[in-house]
Amino acid sequence: MERKKRGWRFFTSGYLVLVLAFIYLPIFYLMLFSFNDSKSMISFSGFSLRWYHELLENREMLQSIWYTVLVALIATGVSTVIGTVAAIGLSKARPLLRNVALEVNNLPVLNPDVVTAISLMLLFLSMKVQRSIVTLTLAHITFCTPYVILTVLPKLRQLDDNVAEAALDLGASPVQALLKVIIPQITPAIFSGALIAFSMSFDDFVISFFTAGVDVQNISMYVYSMKRFNPSVNALSTLIVIAVTLILVLANLIPALRERKNKKEEF
Repeated sequence: MERKKRGWRFFTSGYLVLVLAFIYLPIFYLMLFSFNDSKSMISFSGFSLRWYHELLENREMLQSIWYTVLVALIATGVSTVIGTVAAIGLSKARPLLRNVALEVNNLPVLNPDVVTAISLMLLFLSMKVQRSIVTLTLAHITFCTPYVILTVLPKLRQLDDNVAEAALDLGASPVQALLKVIIPQITPAIFSGALIAFSMSFDDFVISFFTAGVDVQNISMYVYSMKRFNPSVNALSTLIVIAVTLILVLANLIPALRERKNKKEEF
């Protein structure tokens, strides 16, 4: 029996290692060759910051980074607010209305990106709106909002409705009950929804390609339009991976530090 358990543990551990290697080895490989002195992606000729230096001197790439970050931040902020308010409203709605609204909310999530992209492009054309960074931002808000709703709504279902009602009975206004009672309890879900919205906007290509203006391109569109491979993309990808890793570490570290601080204050 013990041998079977050990064999099973060895199998599951080995399988886990293979899966993690399959996911993370390409990323480590990319990060390693971002410091390569030559353009080769096969042989490492020597350590160098050459591609990071070229990245900082490439105006077109820097402009695409600026557009990407700007649109992602705006889309994340607006979609987080709209999605959170919508999720709170749906949590209090009648079952029939809530189910219909959730089915409609799932359409942009389940639809292929190309369908959503063409739909938004035709909408802007029918309204005679010139495609620009504005249409790009509106498109990103449109497909990011459903992800925020789907992230926040499960947390709202776990809340005790009596807490908000007690706040209203004690004299709090609906706005005060929302800001001081409901929002603090669902802050982790809101933060998770914002991170998902930011990553979806930052990574998007198909919808951006159909809704952006001629003079506007994000990072994914810039990489797609490259005629030749530029190793500076490796440097950019490495910086993005480091930034995302730091955000995730802080997102998990800060709540843990706060919880530890609160425990010390209680004692």
